[in-house]
Amino acid sequence: MSKYITKRVLVSLGTLIVIVFVLFLMLDKMPGSPFNDEKLTETQRALLYAKYGLDQPFFVRFWKYFTSMLKGDLGVSYVISKNKAVSELVKGPLWLSIRIGARAMALGTVLGLLLGIAAALNHNTWVDTLCSFISIIGVSVPSYVFALLLAYYIGFVLKLTPILFNSRNVAASMILPTIALAMFPTANISRFTRSEMIDVLNSEYILLVEAKGVRQSALIFRHALRNTLIPIITIMGPILVNLLTGSMVVEKVFGIPGIGMLMVQAIQNNDYNVVVACAFVYSAMYIAMMLIVDVLYGIIDPRIRVAKGSA
Repeated sequence: MSKYITKRVLVSLGTLIVIVFVLFLMLDKMPGSPFNDEKLTETQRALLYAKYGLDQPFFVRFWKYFTSMLKGDLGVSYVISKNKAVSELVKGPLWLSIRIGARAMALGTVLGLLLGIAAALNHNTWVDTLCSFISIIGVSVPSYVFALLLAYYIGFVLKLTPILFNSRNVAASMILPTIALAMFPTANISRFTRSEMIDVLNSEYILLVEAKGVRQSALIFRHALRNTLIPIITIMGPILVNLLTGSMVVEKVFGIPGIGMLMVQAIQNNDYNVVVACAFVYSAMYIAMMLIVDVLYGIIDPRIRVAKGSA
């Protein structure tokens, strides 16, 4: 298992290096400039390019950026917050997006498991139909539609929570975006839990456990749910990253200054270092989630751990 994890970590690091290179190359070929102010003369632009090292060859700039990144230096912002360290600029929005995404994932996981288990235990009944209908709505309707509905009915009509983000009341400001983002993981986890739980409950070893007189609660949570979790964990990693990367529109609806809005702003202003930093953070989170999912496989199912060790 340790050899497998080491190999996966090395592959992940190599993948991140390739991602940084591709991002750097794409931005280098992208039309436009960070210094698009019409008041600037060609001489002034040339001086700014020289100041930030943008007049140097591509591979020289990439090597300098990459070696600086290894030291934790992501460069400075050219436009959004001039000469401010990108690491400082990204830290606040990233932490805010992570908090909202993690809460939405936690809420969606709990609700999804409960709906899926309820649907599986009441297969082909009105409870199953209702849970499946909720899942279909959650998958079909985009998060920003839920965000607009919640903002209107909960925030505007009932006035229960703030509509726009308020830094003085962060907890209350997170309620509506958390619920809006939680709909997608709720629906997906509910569908997977239902289908896997039905298969597991009809398996021979579950029938044997049931014949031994094991209590219903222990049968469901100790035996059936544990085997159901393996395919569910497979989708939880990508869903969590999608919550963070796909929350741009929801952040826009509620005026949340998260990393999604920062990345959009950086792209619009050709703020290269900020774009690379945001994209790198997204990539690193996705790869980290995939690595965690692989490790959790071995923890939940010993058969997977043995197979990896022999491989």
